[in-house]
Amino acid sequence: MARLAKIYRKTTETEILLEVNLDGKGAGDISTSIPFMDHMLNLFAKHSGCDLSVKSAGDTEIDDHHLVEDLGICLGDAIKEALDDKKGIGRYGSATVPMDESLCNLAMDISGRPYLIYNVKLARKKIGQFDAALIKEFFKSFSDHSGITLHINLMYGTNGHHMAEAVFKAFARAFKEAVTVHEYIEGVLSTKGSL
Repeated sequence: MARLAKIYRKTTETEILLEVNLDGKGAGDISTSIPFMDHMLNLFAKHSGCDLSVKSAGDTEIDDHHLVEDLGICLGDAIKEALDDKKGIGRYGSATVPMDESLCNLAMDISGRPYLIYNVKLARKKIGQFDAALIKEFFKSFSDHSGITLHINLMYGTNGHHMAEAVFKAFARAFKEAVTVHEYIEGVLSTKGSL
């Protein structure tokens, strides 16, 4: 069964069309209107092995907050839909990823219980023109809408861009591990019988 989802969200602040294929080739077709998020979501697609297409626009003349938050909502909703009944998935994923001088450890549980631990102190408040505080908002929205528990621990780093890349690459690698389907898992990986 194909693990695909297509989400369209339109509000007075943003408009987003997002498509995901969990069993893709790592292709990203990303145009969010925020160059930094384009870069981070392309990293996610490539390193998770998912195909991800995003077309979005928003009230970025005010700031990027609404659009970044809604991108997290849409990705979370799409992942939840694509995972469907979660049968056979590994459920847990973790990765420790370096990006030059930066190192991030990220662990996740596709439990149906959203929770975010975010121990990330970026070197600067801005990465180029991007407000670095919005990275947390993205992951909070993603966790809330996907039902995935995330523990994001940036261990160290000095370059804000490298630190953010380490976070998104660790997210991608842990995600790939968690959504992989295993033949030996019958139903869902839970003693309760549901996730």
